[in-house]
Amino acid sequence: MTATPAMPGPASPPGPRRRRGRWESHHEPLLPWPLFRRRFVRSALAGLGVIGVSLAIGVIGYHVTGPFSWLDALYNASMILGGMGPVDSRPLEQQPAALKLFASFYALYSGVALLTSVGVMFAPVMHRVLHRFHLESAGDRD
Repeated sequence: MTATPAMPGPASPPGPRRRRGRWESHHEPLLPWPLFRRRFVRSALAGLGVIGVSLAIGVIGYHVTGPFSWLDALYNASMILGGMGPVDSRPLEQQPAALKLFASFYALYSGVALLTSVGVMFAPVMHRVLHRFHLESAGDRD
């Protein structure tokens, strides 16, 4: 039995193709402003999404584990996520153990989430700045 040869696929368009989500390499030109703005907006939305999900985790966690109303839970979660610290004025002895555990883990998570979201949001800007410096320094060598 002989195998039939595979049908050739559609021809790729001429010229260089940009893969979706790929950042320009050091030998490629700087991304045009409209494409850069779109990349920046996507990164900003991703970073804000991380912050939004983190805030939702905090609000639900504070509401469930402690005697907090939704507004107080939002206030506490926002302060922790922003790096300001907890705002509950009750003595530590009066707080439930579940709240203490949640607040401890949420504080650790919040630090990582905030740094990650800031990195995601500003990565396109830093990449553009470094790419521009690289292009300028490569032009000086020519």
